[in-house]
Amino acid sequence: MIYASASDWRDAPRKRVLLFAMSGLGKTHVSHVLRGHGDWFHYSIDYRIGTRYMGEPIADNAKREAMKVPFLRELLLSDSIYIGSNITFDNLTPVSTYLGKPGDPAKGGLPFEEYTKRQDQFRRAEEAALMDTPYFIDRADALYDYPHFVCDTGGSICEWVDAEDPDDPILRELSKATLMLWIEGSEEHTQKLIERFDRAPKPMAYQPEFLLRVWKEYLRENNCVETDVDPNAFIRWTYARALAHREPRYRAMAENWGLTLKAADVARVMTTQDFVDLVADALTEHNSESGKMRGIEMRG
Repeated sequence: MIYASASDWRDAPRKRVLLFAMSGLGKTHVSHVLRGHGDWFHYSIDYRIGTRYMGEPIADNAKREAMKVPFLRELLLSDSIYIGSNITFDNLTPVSTYLGKPGDPAKGGLPFEEYTKRQDQFRRAEEAALMDTPYFIDRADALYDYPHFVCDTGGSICEWVDAEDPDDPILRELSKATLMLWIEGSEEHTQKLIERFDRAPKPMAYQPEFLLRVWKEYLRENNCVETDVDPNAFIRWTYARALAHREPRYRAMAENWGLTLKAADVARVMTTQDFVDLVADALTEHNSESGKMRGIEMRG
């Protein structure tokens, strides 16, 4: 890790962190707190995806829908109107809307082949955005004079990396540039996430192998074909399985590449100093546990 101890972290003139967790556990909350202080640059992976890597497909998809309406079609063909997405840090809806949901087109579903195509587009975009992190660290410092940096990742980061591989290219790059912090939720948090998602299901990105497995399972359990699938029913059914699939992947990332923060503690962060203290405590605990393990190994 780029900070060896709590004192290294506290004394660092340039603090650089990366937050990863399921959506809803506090990544953006902390990022807003830090950005509001003025000395922290907030790099949002999802915002970068939507503006740099998927802006054109998102806009084209909106134009494709508009072309189905004769009135709008005429205006578009005569360059009388402009269609684009209004992505902000607080409104990333255009990205999730483009990802879509598979199933019955009459209920807004996409053909599974098109759905997986968009999933792959998102994977490549997210990988590229993650690898842009060192560039934005340098840019934030050189261009805007921000000494500190927080990378606010999307929940699907764990889908594209292998935390058990010491040569994983994405994790190697990120860990060289930032202190990687997992925000771990409790069972209570998990249940609240499931309930929240059930009220307002949103498209997500999944590891291809996981997605294909749950898709086949859903069709088999519900004795249906692709065009019979209720898109919202499918992603609701998939969500709890996705949480269970991601939790050990996040944990391995934290154990092998970073530190763990508790979501309940993160929720209490209201100032920059709160965050600095929380990370310092995590570093102290990590070093204490590492020391105990080394002692056990030596005695063994």
